[in-house]
Amino acid sequence: MTVDIHTSDGPQDGPRDTASIPPESIKAIPVRHYGRYVSAVIAIGALVALVYAFAKGDVNWGAIPDYFFDGQILTGVRNTVVITVLAMVLGVVLGIVLAVMRLSKNPVTSTIAWFYIWFFRGTPVYVQLLVWFNLGIVFEYINLGPIYKDEWSSFMTPFLCALLGLGLNEAAYMAEICRAGLQSVDEGQTEAAHALGMSHGKTLRRIVVPQAMRVIVPPTGNEVINMLKTSSLAVAVQYTELLRATQNVSQSSGATVEMLFLAAVWYIILTSALSIGQYYLERHYARGSSRSLPPTPFQRVRANLLSLGRPKGATA
Repeated sequence: MTVDIHTSDGPQDGPRDTASIPPESIKAIPVRHYGRYVSAVIAIGALVALVYAFAKGDVNWGAIPDYFFDGQILTGVRNTVVITVLAMVLGVVLGIVLAVMRLSKNPVTSTIAWFYIWFFRGTPVYVQLLVWFNLGIVFEYINLGPIYKDEWSSFMTPFLCALLGLGLNEAAYMAEICRAGLQSVDEGQTEAAHALGMSHGKTLRRIVVPQAMRVIVPPTGNEVINMLKTSSLAVAVQYTELLRATQNVSQSSGATVEMLFLAAVWYIILTSALSIGQYYLERHYARGSSRSLPPTPFQRVRANLLSLGRPKGATA
């Protein structure tokens, strides 16, 4: 028995060759975030209302540029920068010593460091400044033998009072920052250095501290900025920093609120300059941990400007 099999040129029910069919283009429809639009409108409206309120307020805005470079104001700015730098130097140096004492295996030195940190972190810096200023009720004279001898009121000048009050308080915080940075370095680094014959001090200087700086620098930069603003508390001990200088000018000019705005502008300028320095210092110490550093803001602006003049599709 034979069966005839007939073939036809019509469509077959078998699988078709889809390789030759081009894929359809995907039309991406972005998701609309209506909450973002609403929050942006509310934020802009609040900002406009705030600016309008200050513009219509009874504020003599012309007094700010008139006294911006006044001699007393510039003296206050200089004193603020000086007390900030010196207090931070004192705080950093003493903080490193306290951090090493905290990590010491000697129970006496570690206990002394712990007590120092506990006391100065537990009392407000404003109170510490007032205590230093009025410590003459305890020490009537300061007697350093043949080196120096005088009454406490003459010895404890407003500058020295501000320096000790701010610097000793900062040392307690820097001690904890330095301790955290030193403990972030793997102990194997210290063991390897000791195996090579390095002393404990040389190991800290050459091995541990350079690696710990990557952890220490960011919070230290924040402490410097905070110190710049905290220096305004030195007005309590009659040290002529920026805030006290603006208060002195306001008494003669009658522009009390305007001088406070002027002080705020100067603080913003100084903290912005310190923030830029902190940014590049962090990049310097991040070179050993990152293979490629992100571009700086200036590099990004330069790249964007160059891309504007480059033809579309062209490569650098």
